[in-house]
Amino acid sequence: MKHFIYLSIIFLMLTGCHSHKHDHPHSHDTPLMISAYDDKYEVFVEAQPFAKGKQSEVTVFLTHLNNFKPANVSSITLSLIVDNQGIRQTIDNAVSEGVYQFFLTPETVGDAYLLFDIKSNSEISKIQMDGIVVYEDAHTAEHIAEEQAPDFPNAISFNKQQQWKIDFETALPTIELFGQVIKTTGQLESSQIDESIISAKTSGIVAFKRNVLEGQSVQAGQELFVISGSGIAENNINLQFAEAQNRYQKAEADYKRAQELLSDKIVSEKDFLEIKSIYENAKAVYDNLYKNFSANGQRVSSPISGFIRQLYVSNDQYVEAGQALLSVTKNKSLFLKADVQAKYASLLPTIVSANIRTLNSQKTYSLDELNGKVLSYGKSLNEDNYMLLVTFQIDNKGDFISGGFVEVYIKMQSNKSTMTLPNTAITEEQGNYFVFVQLTPELFEKREVAIGATDGIRTEIRSGLEKNERIVTRGAISVKLAQSAGALDPHAGHVH
Repeated sequence: MKHFIYLSIIFLMLTGCHSHKHDHPHSHDTPLMISAYDDKYEVFVEAQPFAKGKQSEVTVFLTHLNNFKPANVSSITLSLIVDNQGIRQTIDNAVSEGVYQFFLTPETVGDAYLLFDIKSNSEISKIQMDGIVVYEDAHTAEHIAEEQAPDFPNAISFNKQQQWKIDFETALPTIELFGQVIKTTGQLESSQIDESIISAKTSGIVAFKRNVLEGQSVQAGQELFVISGSGIAENNINLQFAEAQNRYQKAEADYKRAQELLSDKIVSEKDFLEIKSIYENAKAVYDNLYKNFSANGQRVSSPISGFIRQLYVSNDQYVEAGQALLSVTKNKSLFLKADVQAKYASLLPTIVSANIRTLNSQKTYSLDELNGKVLSYGKSLNEDNYMLLVTFQIDNKGDFISGGFVEVYIKMQSNKSTMTLPNTAITEEQGNYFVFVQLTPELFEKREVAIGATDGIRTEIRSGLEKNERIVTRGAISVKLAQSAGALDPHAGHVH
């Protein structure tokens, strides 16, 4: 049986008739608002107070915790249990997406709890809500519910249908080890094992067969251009290739003829071996040239598949043997080189990870996401650079560009636990920082917090929050806009 987790119950008195709508019918009675969570679902209940012999309407808003979208499941069974005796009802169909409606008539007075059996395909989740009371009569139930209702004068209303339409999420703060963070910039470079520089094997004139452009995709073995020695008096590779080809063809003909003469005893064994040696030497020289050269000159081909990162020559340019012609990269693995101030030298041995933020897309990646690792860090300064260099290696799983710049948050080891929130949970106003604390799954309170360091993904919270308070971690801007727009009265109920 799947375990259940009970997290919170909030009784809220709702008065008046306002336009805060859910697409389902509601009663005129003062409702209870109750919420609970397991590892899959958020269950938010709006129910009429329970009284013996009186039918209570119970509306359930079921949300997937993996994406905070409405959950449509196979069935939900709701049980109201008092002193081990209970009543139950099973619903197979939602009133609307994620919304389920029950009608329960208690038969026994006393302390009670609600038990949900949520069936999705073959899996069943059990969620229990404690703290329920069944009273002797409806008047007493409503009166006590009204007295116990907390007051939220500054609450911001943001209902489930609004939440389900946007990128929204709530979560508890995380208590984790969070050390010092060094924020700096870094430059991306192709890794040494991922890039190949092609050099000229002979002197000559560059002759493009077709357009050769930086950024162009190439395949391993694809011929890009030739280096021709035609018209050059010295070290003319065209002439050398022609001479080697002629020597090889003549030696091959002599060798074949000697084979025939040897069988007829016309040529001696000694002479045959000498002819064979000349042939094999001529063939070796010609084969070596043929791999990289033709009658037109050196064939310049890409040794790997990838794209042309940089072209160092142009058409009709004269090049010397050994001169770099172009570089080809796979762009799958990158070096990230970040400069760090010398005052942090003592911290560099404690680097545990880093987060990397692109400047163009404003997306932040963790080192783990990129299969990254720390390769080295500087241990001394030089006259040209008074910064210490930290080098990481990463897989290019993001939209990184070799040669581009990124923001780097270098994370240090720590033995200190602290409270953190995702950066998306925090809003800023005139130098002050705020989060939205969940009072109920549809009511939120704007709360000022004191922040500490950030690693580009999460930020340390030094004060202003308790660890058991749920926070809006995605969609905070939408809640802020709802507040700015003069959102609905937090005491307002749904349309009846």
